Amino acid sequence: MRRCFAFPLLLVLAAAFTAVPAQAQSLLEYVGQCVPFARAASGIQIYGDAWTWWDQADGRYQRGSKPRVGAVLAFARSDRLRLGHVAVVSRIVDKRVLMVTHANWSRFNGARGHAEQDVTLFDVSPRGDWSLVKVWYRDTNGLGSSVYPAHGFIYGTPDPAAGKAVRPARASSELSGAQPDYVGSLIDAYAR
Repeated sequence: MRRCFAFPLLLVLAAAFTAVPAQAQSLLEYVGQCVPFARAASGIQIYGDAWTWWDQADGRYQRGSKPRVGAVLAFARSDRLRLGHVAVVSRIVDKRVLMVTHANWSRFNGARGHAEQDVTLFDVSPRGDWSLVKVWYRDTNGLGSSVYPAHGFIYGTPDPAAGKAVRPARASSELSGAQPDYVGSLIDAYAR
């Protein structure tokens, strides 16, 4: 009788553990999708495809068009990004250039999914509101030629209008490296 009860419990536990991505010793050792990475790196507790984060944050977290370290930039769904993308701001370089730490963008040894720290993003929107961006791409060792639409930034602070108890998010201490390449970031953005 005990065996019959234990077997379904073992199946449930096995399913639960296989659905969770493997834990890395460091955030930068992560391999997987951008969403679990952004959630772990930013502390913002939103689930589901990246393109849904902007709407899900409404009424839960403050949102806006100005970058802040630790905020999540929510990319919109597009032909090139069918599920959207999320990236965590690691450094602000100037009003049109920032660095993000994210996962599942560039290829490492031919495979996607790896985390990248202090990656250059360039705001190419006409109004300077971060609604259109170019992203540094490892395969070309520079900013890619594609322009991606973005909704804006989700901040790790609760939305005061929500009236709900949402704990403030805490960004990971591994968001930025000790010596990010500010000069390279500016050259990538403005030299073209």
